[in-house]
Amino acid sequence: MDMSQIDHLRAYGIAYNALELGVKVEWLLNYRGGAFLMQESPKIEELCKVRGVSYEIIGEGMVQSIYSTIEQENMEQVELTVAPKIAVYVPPHQAPWDDAVRLALEYAEIPYDKIWDEEVVGGVLAEYDWLHLHHEDFTGQYGKFYGSYGNVPWFRKQVDINEHTAKKLGFKKVWQLKHVVANKIAEYVNQGGFLFAMCSATETIDIALAANGMDIVPLIDGNVYDLDCQEKLDFGRTFAFKDFEVDLNPMRYRHSSIDMTQEVRTLGPRAYFKLFSFSAKYDPIPTLLTQNHTKAIAEFLGQTTGFRKALIKDDVAILGDIPGTQEVKYIYGDYGKGFFTFYGGHDPEDYAHLVGDPPTRLELHPNSPGYRLILNNVLFPAAKSKRLKT
Repeated sequence: MDMSQIDHLRAYGIAYNALELGVKVEWLLNYRGGAFLMQESPKIEELCKVRGVSYEIIGEGMVQSIYSTIEQENMEQVELTVAPKIAVYVPPHQAPWDDAVRLALEYAEIPYDKIWDEEVVGGVLAEYDWLHLHHEDFTGQYGKFYGSYGNVPWFRKQVDINEHTAKKLGFKKVWQLKHVVANKIAEYVNQGGFLFAMCSATETIDIALAANGMDIVPLIDGNVYDLDCQEKLDFGRTFAFKDFEVDLNPMRYRHSSIDMTQEVRTLGPRAYFKLFSFSAKYDPIPTLLTQNHTKAIAEFLGQTTGFRKALIKDDVAILGDIPGTQEVKYIYGDYGKGFFTFYGGHDPEDYAHLVGDPPTRLELHPNSPGYRLILNNVLFPAAKSKRLKT
């Protein structure tokens, strides 16, 4: 999984498929870019050939040599167990943008199920090991797109479907349903699930958890929001963020003070964020989540691009940031018995992915370091690993 790999992204699919087939898989953290060591299997070898994934067949002597190197260096071997069952939170309407995680899963040929509000409220999350959220607004404000797209057909359809779903499930307002969904997701993680969120979902789920049944929706739903809502926010309920202010301007494409999109835009498309280095033996989880063939990754924007450092809780691990700025791009933390990872931005291979832009073609980016971070998270629930020690 170093620079010699032809297709890093599909290699994760090979590892996942090996687990499905009952083949023993070890993840060699920090060894050759985070290589996978698998029991020899004709089926896996054939999959590598068909999908264009680089591999080497090695003997027992070489395996022992690798283990010896790992023992002496800042490396670790982590056994992967069962292929995790994956769910992606996807609305039933066709959104005018793609989801980088779904693109990655489909390119790597890793199976997943689509779920949405009705399934979450119905308790289906207990069936899954891994849940992904992307361009979702758990505050019930439809992404705050009404200022720019209020009369566009796709937006009106989104509003209609959300309102219909809320009424079907017994809620007067969409925001009330979304707060319940956010709480269901928090319960899922608290009980041992793994949550991976990108773009606006990272920010809006914490806003919804902090608000927790309080109206913070400005005007668009026909009601005036709670005038004391800012003072009543409960940051003890959130995953990652504290002390933030919600943006109550209904015409502004911004949810809160957490996001740094406007500041990041001034850096331009040549900005890079850098992954932190961790002790593989003492901090295997953040080491696993940052496996890559490079430590510097091109910045990319989203509705929520990056997180303001001062608003991140003290017990949350920072995995990647833009040095010399207040922007944090990639974070990880414990939540009860489970874990969460938040990754800012919308599409790692499209600096400014706009509404209506075509999906990224991953066959043109098989070695994408930004997409590798997504796939690290996909395999994380399969790893027999320890919690952060430092």
